[in-house]
Amino acid sequence: MRSSMNVKVSQQGFTLIELVVVIVILGILAVTAAPKFINLQDDAHTGTLNAIKASMQSASTIVHSKALIAGEQEKATSTVNVNGTAEPIAYGYPRSNDAAALTSWGNLLDVDTTNDFAMITLGTSVVIHPISKTAPTAISDTQSSTNSCYAYYTESTGTGSGATLVITPHKINVIDCL
Repeated sequence: MRSSMNVKVSQQGFTLIELVVVIVILGILAVTAAPKFINLQDDAHTGTLNAIKASMQSASTIVHSKALIAGEQEKATSTVNVNGTAEPIAYGYPRSNDAAALTSWGNLLDVDTTNDFAMITLGTSVVIHPISKTAPTAISDTQSSTNSCYAYYTESTGTGSGATLVITPHKINVIDCL
């Protein structure tokens, strides 16, 4: 009985075609996935604007509470004292539609308006946007490539009727950065 133990074991590496296919697949993944991970600046701007929105909501709530205590919540124009500064209000909420609005919101918020963000008035709103982005030319809740990436506050227009005025007599919103 003879047993043949002469089994040839041949080792093979990857063929050139297999290597090319793997490189092509990695290239496709890099092209589609890399921009999502590399461009984090817009995500950072959106996150910071959401923090600014929360700060605006808190400041608005504090001012409204002070207006309620002072009995100024039904007046179209008045002021309340916040940290030693008379802040202009409309129907108990901070103003956004007068000459002092930017100064007032500058006092209420701690936003770096010299290096990172700009604060402007646009129509009846106070708008905060990253300096690196183009300032919006109109307030819109829909995104567009020409004016995206901002937070805005619009003052109350009255104590009157309508569910939206009763629930939210002022508007604070953030438009995500594209």
